[in-house]
Amino acid sequence: MRARLLAEVATLPGLPGVYRWYDAAGNVLYVGKARSLRKRVASYLHRAHDGTRIGQMVARIARLETTVVRSEAEALLLENNLIKTLAPRFNILFRDDKSYPYLKLVTHEFPRVAYYRGAVDRRHRYFGPYPNSWAVKQTIELVQKVFRLRTCEDTVFAHRTRPCLLYQIGRCSAPCVGFIGAADYARDVADAERFLRGDAAEVIADLQAQMMQLAETLAFEKAAAVRDRIGSLARVLHQQAVEASSLSAADKDVDILAVKAAGGRACVNLAMVRGSRHLGDRAYFPSHVDEGAALRAERDEAGGAGGTGDVPDAAGAAAAPEVAVLEAFVAQHYLAHALPPQLVTSHAVSAALLDALAEHAGTRLRATHQPREQRRIWLEMAARGAELALARLLAEEGSQQQRTRALLEALDLDLTDPAALRVECFDVSHTGGEATQASCVVYEDHRMQSAQYRRFNIEGIKGGDDCAAMRQVLARRYARLAEAVAAGRSDDDGRSDATP
Repeated sequence: MRARLLAEVATLPGLPGVYRWYDAAGNVLYVGKARSLRKRVASYLHRAHDGTRIGQMVARIARLETTVVRSEAEALLLENNLIKTLAPRFNILFRDDKSYPYLKLVTHEFPRVAYYRGAVDRRHRYFGPYPNSWAVKQTIELVQKVFRLRTCEDTVFAHRTRPCLLYQIGRCSAPCVGFIGAADYARDVADAERFLRGDAAEVIADLQAQMMQLAETLAFEKAAAVRDRIGSLARVLHQQAVEASSLSAADKDVDILAVKAAGGRACVNLAMVRGSRHLGDRAYFPSHVDEGAALRAERDEAGGAGGTGDVPDAAGAAAAPEVAVLEAFVAQHYLAHALPPQLVTSHAVSAALLDALAEHAGTRLRATHQPREQRRIWLEMAARGAELALARLLAEEGSQQQRTRALLEALDLDLTDPAALRVECFDVSHTGGEATQASCVVYEDHRMQSAQYRRFNIEGIKGGDDCAAMRQVLARRYARLAEAVAAGRSDDDGRSDATP
């Protein structure tokens, strides 16, 4: 096996590319990139890796695949796409999350604001992304209060004969029944867009001028309404602790990334600033932290400075788990989501990685890990959020591990590694004896594994016979697993070495 791999490595070109190591069962062990495929891949086989993570992986290697690309930037992008697709055992992996929500301004004679998640339609205008649905809904509520834009569907708008409740409570100007003209409504829409882009100070100045003009014409009731709108905007700016006039154009759309690692786990906290407003944050918890960080550290050390290491040293901290986790997140996240004009990070990120992402997105990107003034405050907030989220996760996992150990004691099972305990639970359901189905849920590694849940359609039994249904699902489930183990390959859950 080793001789065959060495012969294969000898034929590799000294060009940029991506390599993939597989075990005997066909599972992907690791995906990496290299400036020189021949040098990088050979380093795994020619050096001694006893007692290291690389050594553990090399002992399981049975097959190699490589892909040659035109540049190191292309290799980086392909590497992270493959990591997300193949989920290798020795790479740091961030689970794909649902898409981010946006605030949508629907094109119409009287545009409406709406919550939106999905593909972007160029016919409409979008603001965001926002870290969560709550942030979008809060922004829509503010736009209603201050600019009184409609939120109703076009079909409802077209058939209204009298104003709705939102008009009565001052959150809509009722264009549906002609209470506001198209020109005045368009001005409110333009003000709302400027606010959402971060030009709140200009909007307030215009509203103040409008209020004074109304007061001079003795339209005091309308002037008071404009005054209330100014107050609402001013309160928002104060609550956000952001002085919009002090921020540059690049500062108005910023992603802040802080990472904390402890106890074999890590948390990346992503905070978003859009239009100078801090919209909140979201915590991400990667898998394979210990394996991925340790393997990267050993790999970069083996590559040496300026040698065949895959990733340039980042501020002398390439071996730190936090840097490995942060760069894995930046690469995997921004290949799938919009790249902001500026990143503020808790650790220095590889310049090659940032350049590749900017080239891929077709935009310019600035990044700093030693921010000042407002950006420093944002980073401190994000770092504190990451620390708290990680502490909460570790506490929850510690409690779950105690439950696992208690279960092992109750079952009188002697496992050296409690995380290896795998429990599969089955249930049968039907509708009046018809359409019988069975489900399987899986508990392993101290947590429920939703990706391994399975559903079975039950056929050929008497309606309502739960015992026969259970017999069939168990036979189907474990016959397939037994065949996979006997053949030395993975079953449909990606497992070949465990017996439930």
